[in-house]
Amino acid sequence: MFDIDSWQEIFDTIAKNKLRTFLTGLSVASGIFILVILLGFGRGMENGIRKEFEGDATNLLYIWAQTTTKEYKGLNPGRRIQLNNENYNHLVAAYGDKIEFRSGVYRVAFGTTVNYKNESVTYGIWGVHPNYQQIENQDMMAGRYIDQVDLDNKTKVVVISNKIKRELLKDVEDPLTEYLQISGINFKIIGVYTDPAGEREEDRVFVPFTTAQSVFNGSDLINNLAFTMKPEKNFETAVKASLLFEEEIKQYLKEIHKIAPDDDAAVHVNNVMEDTKRFYTLTSSIAFFFWFVGICTIIAGIVGVSNIMMIIVKDRTREIGIRKALGAKPWSIIGMIMQESIFVTAVSGFAGLIFSMGLLEIVGPNVEVDYVLNPSVDFSIAMTMVILLIIAGALAGFIPAWRAANIQPIEALRDE
Repeated sequence: MFDIDSWQEIFDTIAKNKLRTFLTGLSVASGIFILVILLGFGRGMENGIRKEFEGDATNLLYIWAQTTTKEYKGLNPGRRIQLNNENYNHLVAAYGDKIEFRSGVYRVAFGTTVNYKNESVTYGIWGVHPNYQQIENQDMMAGRYIDQVDLDNKTKVVVISNKIKRELLKDVEDPLTEYLQISGINFKIIGVYTDPAGEREEDRVFVPFTTAQSVFNGSDLINNLAFTMKPEKNFETAVKASLLFEEEIKQYLKEIHKIAPDDDAAVHVNNVMEDTKRFYTLTSSIAFFFWFVGICTIIAGIVGVSNIMMIIVKDRTREIGIRKALGAKPWSIIGMIMQESIFVTAVSGFAGLIFSMGLLEIVGPNVEVDYVLNPSVDFSIAMTMVILLIIAGALAGFIPAWRAANIQPIEALRDE
């Protein structure tokens, strides 16, 4: 029930101790402010890391080979290891039940000249399998991607990026009716793609894998192997499956190419799933640290509220004694003290919440920091924290209130 006299007493007490009340409220508000800002940047890091991994499938294994560094079975170190079609076909046949998408990659010499009419630009030319679209998470803006018929017939077709369309074809309305010349050979444009990783991934054109090997003297050579794993029931199981597959790939390639088992420089596997786990583990650790710092700051504010209420009780000892002498019940004394504690905590908490949420709303979308994207906080989580803060404020006021309620009137009246 609303008691105007109780509220009048609270406002009178606050008015008499403006600085003390302000500093107490500031400590509480700053606790909520710091917690919300830290949680906001924790969410921003999650968003940023998720954005970084949008460029490729998160369950991707990317394999390439370099030179040996150790002698093995009479073979000298320094041998260049070359992947080939046999390696690709074996892995696909042996692990088809584990693989979701697959592609070999044959990269034509970097900076190959691409001509369109009188325009000439250098781009990366990659021969790939049809699944490479899913591996790279590429979206088609027009036309289609490379398919199995293109591979079987070694057709001279090409998929270009939206960036290349703008730079090379410029004002052409329908690029699917046009041809590009790659190293003087005509390739029909069959599709235009975009890459979620941005234009840094759009300096490449894609041709059928078999066509690239045939036209550009690739024989049966492969530069890279790319596989994605089939989905598992949970993230941990998926990580374990990808690590096991990674080891089996290395073991097979080292055995078939006569590489020392402990020569880790000859065969490389970039396991994106492992990188994803590492980043998300780091993010979780940082989020835990942010929660810890924020909650400790709030606790410090609550302790401050409790201390202030104890001082208030001390200052009002004679008043409390008079109230009890006139018949005031212990719970009325407790309610009076707790009401003031809850009021200060609630006002300060909501002030810190509103200011921090407003700051994130204004500044968040404009933050341009690596691995931090649009820091924000779920409003329901923030409100829950404020409600818990108010409950904590009530508890902080209860201890001094209980002490006040148990003061004997005669002792209180003797207080100086």
